[in-house]
Amino acid sequence: MQLYPLFADLAGRPVLVVGGGDVAARKAAMLLRAGAQVTVGAPMLGPELRQWVQQGRIAYRAGAYQSDWLAGAWLVIAATRSRPLNARIAADGHAQQRLVNVVDDPALSSFQVPAIIDRSPLLVAISSGGVAPVLARRLRERLESLLDPTLGPLLQLAQRYRARIRARHADLAARRRFYDWLHDGPVRALLRAAQPVRAEQQLVAALSLHQEPKAQGSVILVGAGPGDPGLLTLRALRALNEADVILHDALIDARILDLARRDAEQIAVGKRGGGAHTPQETIHALLLEHARAGRRVVRLKGGDPFVFGRGGEELQFLHAHGIACEVVPGITAALACAAYSGVPLTHRDHAQAVRLVTAQCQHALTQLNWPELAQDRQTLAVYMGVSKLDELTRQLLAHGRAPSTPFALIENGSLPSQRTLVGTLHELPALAAQHAIEAPALLILGEVAAVAEASHWHGQLLGRYATRSSTATLADAA
Repeated sequence: MQLYPLFADLAGRPVLVVGGGDVAARKAAMLLRAGAQVTVGAPMLGPELRQWVQQGRIAYRAGAYQSDWLAGAWLVIAATRSRPLNARIAADGHAQQRLVNVVDDPALSSFQVPAIIDRSPLLVAISSGGVAPVLARRLRERLESLLDPTLGPLLQLAQRYRARIRARHADLAARRRFYDWLHDGPVRALLRAAQPVRAEQQLVAALSLHQEPKAQGSVILVGAGPGDPGLLTLRALRALNEADVILHDALIDARILDLARRDAEQIAVGKRGGGAHTPQETIHALLLEHARAGRRVVRLKGGDPFVFGRGGEELQFLHAHGIACEVVPGITAALACAAYSGVPLTHRDHAQAVRLVTAQCQHALTQLNWPELAQDRQTLAVYMGVSKLDELTRQLLAHGRAPSTPFALIENGSLPSQRTLVGTLHELPALAAQHAIEAPALLILGEVAAVAEASHWHGQLLGRYATRSSTATLADAA
């Protein structure tokens, strides 16, 4: 072990930063967060440091560095652009038995500033001893994605009630079980839901019980996005890593499931036209069964749970049965497919509105408001419409949409197998059949779709003009 790890309490203690530029400002900002009394010394200060001096947040020693600046400082940061000056500061500090960090110069430093993850009072520090700061930063980013922001408020709450917890659970094993409940149960769920008062009330109520609180199950409705694992939100990733049971749709990419907790039970509850089909009532029953058994359940849905995903029905069902639940939004197909095919859903000259439409209506497609959908200067994003392209095209043309209206039909959006078919409305069914477009695919219809030829960047581009060097623009489509 080359370095001895420690966490220094600098609250109210004097610290010296030598340097007046951006690097010195970053170091001073971190020290201020730790409550240190910061003095910055330099001939000149950058705008941020000047502002802090004016606000009284830091002290300022103007002019060239002098060794007597170190008097009284608990530690010193050398952040000048001159290595000889930094070496002099380090030598002075070592002679006066001060801890000194020279930014990006481990050889001159007596301590290193680690990459940190701040979930105060929890603090995670990562150091490579100055040898590989980029690696330390990358590890911090990886761990950051796994540590929920509610850890800080949860630990602060536990700290306030620590004495009462110890008094209520004198037995060490019982105390550990209580802390497991605290970390995994309704208190943390309420903190995630931004309800700190109810979270504290839940903790107080649990401490008043004569028996240990029972593990309570919960359900998180998680949007998995369009398929690319890189489009998962951090909250979705954390939920997958905490789940006991995962009920997932058929369209969930295997690479996303690979990110889940290894020992989580995975249950496929897919719904695909013409294939295996899990009734919604069965899904409801499974959610209820596992949650009542005290398990943490993730209902993993493609795209966003509340955009043609029946997440609203599942949330209502869970609330009706008293199951704690929350929702993690996902990137819906319209946003992802448009971005991955280079199509802006809105454009100030051509589309002032976006309509999200599903072709898998509970009743007939004829119940849709076709006169509204056929209006120009708007973008239609049609979900689950591959099997209904003939009817969609017929209705739009019959209600006045121009045959020359551009479209982009995106199959397997965001995945390596993505194909984007471009053309105009009157030829949509024929082109889709010619290229054997299959579900899942999203249809984008409107003037904005004309830019797909010029702006396409992901996957394969198909269509009448896909092989030529496209110079199509929105102006061409106008």
